[in-house]
Amino acid sequence: MNGLPAKPAGRGRGRMLLLTGSACALALATAAAVLPGTARAATQVCSNQTGTIDGAFYTMFVSGGSACITLNSGTSYTATWSGIGDFVGGIGSNPGSTSRTVNFSNSLSARGGTTLVSLYGWSTNPLVEYYVEDNYVPAGNAAGTFMGTMTSDGGTYNIYEHQQVNQPCITGNSCTFEQYLAIRTSPISSGTITFSNFVSAWASHGMNLGTMNYQVLATEAFGGGSGSDSVTLGSGNPPPNMVTVTNPGNQSGTVGTAESVQIHATDSGGAALTYSASGLPAGLSINSSTGVISGTPTASGSSSVTVTARDSTGATGSTLFTWSVSGGGPPPPGACKVVYTPNDWPGGFTATIVISNTGSTALSSWSLGFTFPGDEKVTSNFNGGFSQSGEAVTLTNAGYNGSIPVGGSVTDGIQGTWTSNNAAPTSFTLNGATCST
Repeated sequence: MNGLPAKPAGRGRGRMLLLTGSACALALATAAAVLPGTARAATQVCSNQTGTIDGAFYTMFVSGGSACITLNSGTSYTATWSGIGDFVGGIGSNPGSTSRTVNFSNSLSARGGTTLVSLYGWSTNPLVEYYVEDNYVPAGNAAGTFMGTMTSDGGTYNIYEHQQVNQPCITGNSCTFEQYLAIRTSPISSGTITFSNFVSAWASHGMNLGTMNYQVLATEAFGGGSGSDSVTLGSGNPPPNMVTVTNPGNQSGTVGTAESVQIHATDSGGAALTYSASGLPAGLSINSSTGVISGTPTASGSSSVTVTARDSTGATGSTLFTWSVSGGGPPPPGACKVVYTPNDWPGGFTATIVISNTGSTALSSWSLGFTFPGDEKVTSNFNGGFSQSGEAVTLTNAGYNGSIPVGGSVTDGIQGTWTSNNAAPTSFTLNGATCST
């Protein structure tokens, strides 16, 4: 969808559709703020608008030419357009769901330009615009990098990925985001879209969705054409439930002090909820039935926590907050092990250093100290920082390898020079505690 002038028809216009699709999303988001009205059955809408009908979310956008969408119910609409610049209209949910299955049928008649019938939507964190195209005239909007094929619901789909830079999107006017496309190789007028199959196929190519925003079964037309479409969503698609999770606010705690935080969530359909969380500080967990986060933090640091509530229909809601844990001293003696493996040559050396956490407390950062028996001088640390005073050396973690879980290890490496004696160090401390070797 888009808000730009008309585009040329055919496969060659692919980039233009994707570029302008973002602009339409922005226009719809703006329309939602200005015209949030709720539609009634058999209501005709001929201007930019979003709203609800029988509990289902709908969108309508038109730029150039004329177009109308008639909302018959929460599972049915018809659309007409003439001399169109760009038009998109459809019914679905806000937010959508990665586990939604859509049964649909449509009767499409189009002349000139390009028309698509797609499951279309957005996610945030990461920001992604996606299409699952099941019907089209004359062709789907293949563009970007071809990532391979997949099969779902009796059809074969070509997968594409395309990056947009400095383009309008649902969160603003200047966005960088990915676009994911799945285009059925043979268009159909009725069938099933099992969206979880597409989520998995995209993810297998590193194309991951984030928190779901709106998701609609939509008709899109552009490029000067005219036509009509009648769409019905199957009985397996009642208006979806909506899950709302209340943000508990940023949390703080101390290593060794027990925590208990209740996460509150509601479901519009009254369905039971299950809870999950990612990014919790070490030592904390969430009860999947009650939503209570509890435990005793075992390591200091700051975590970005996402809590998700899901109901039996697959509807989800999420919230994001920060959890900071302070305090906590060095691991006790014997809670670490260091293996130092040198490789020497006249005047120079490298060494591989494996640091293992053999204690009962996860580490969020580390500082390794040792003293050379010889006259070695460290010139670089391959996986972190270093400092040296005389023969005493301190190595510190990089931003990506500071965490060492219980039973885990990290591998560091150094390079240096020596003059008369290149003996290896024999003792090490980790965050001030003596390690075994």
